[in-house]
Amino acid sequence: MKSCASTIVAIWFALGSLSLSPAAFGADNSQLQRAKREAESKGFLFAASRDEIIAGAKKEGRLRVLSGFDPATYRQMREAFMRKYPFVEIYGEETGGTDSEIRFLTQLKAGPVNWDVIPVSPDWYSEYQPHLKKFDILGMARSEVLAISDKMIDPHYRNVVAMASTVTVIPYSKKMMSNEQVPSRWEDFLKPEFKGRKFALDIRPHAQAAMIPGMGLEWVLDYCRKLAAQEPIWVRGQTRAIASLITGEIPMFVTGYQIVMRAMEKDRSGGLGFKIIEPVPVRISDVEGTPASAPNPYTALLWLDFEASAEGQKILDAYEPHKGSIFVPGTDGEKLIRGKKISLNSFETYNKTAEWYKRILEAFGFPRAEGK
Repeated sequence: MKSCASTIVAIWFALGSLSLSPAAFGADNSQLQRAKREAESKGFLFAASRDEIIAGAKKEGRLRVLSGFDPATYRQMREAFMRKYPFVEIYGEETGGTDSEIRFLTQLKAGPVNWDVIPVSPDWYSEYQPHLKKFDILGMARSEVLAISDKMIDPHYRNVVAMASTVTVIPYSKKMMSNEQVPSRWEDFLKPEFKGRKFALDIRPHAQAAMIPGMGLEWVLDYCRKLAAQEPIWVRGQTRAIASLITGEIPMFVTGYQIVMRAMEKDRSGGLGFKIIEPVPVRISDVEGTPASAPNPYTALLWLDFEASAEGQKILDAYEPHKGSIFVPGTDGEKLIRGKKISLNSFETYNKTAEWYKRILEAFGFPRAEGK
């Protein structure tokens, strides 16, 4: 009996330690309170507990999302979120493309916008910040008020989250070459046998910009000049280039993993393969924040938290597809780069992206797109 009683007491204390943890009662925890005071002293908004966020969201009851994801992805995210938080009514619209980004940024600068969550473009990244709500999302994540990996959050601005990652791979046409013929090093693209329309490059140089953190700006610019001298097939956009790979019109392309996987899953001919080259260029993507004028800020926090959760990331992998953040264990991207050397365009360098694009295009010689 004594042993049994001791076991029961031990279990009771174990359960008590779980339910009375600082994460569960963050508002009573001195460390969390210090984080809140420090954040507020710097002008940030800081919710001290998840209960506070949910209570605020219940009062708001609405959410307006401007989404950069595909409509199917957004619909699945919306339905899953409303199952978890049935007290929220959500309205959303899809946005995307440079023209849309410019128009929305102009509206954001002109005055209040009636959105709670918006995409934040890398091309004008710093220009968004004066118009975003100054949430300390990073502090709330580190204090376990929000269940978001701190690596997904800008460590400087602290109020934006990168929901996805793009891993660069080399898709190739199996009709035109074997896996062994595909370059195994980035320098291999400069070999004589790959000169003269033997591979395609997008003039939106996501992949080359993502090389810079790992390989250095000057190395990449010199490399891009040499790539241009190889006379590649210049394209703008990825859909047509991938289709040309499948039909055997283009031998190779440099692009994102999710684009390749989407095409491979639809291609019944099996004519597409891909290869990974280290260091693997990876970039954070689909960065989101909350406008300063957001009418439903607490619900916005819940939405950002949900998108970054394991459940939200599964939706990105399933419907975007294969675009979950490498910082969330078990996503397709995380498994793909696991154990590999990467070059990451993270929040540490994200604000340099637009300038890097410009420098790379100069190195390319401002090529004209041959595809849409």
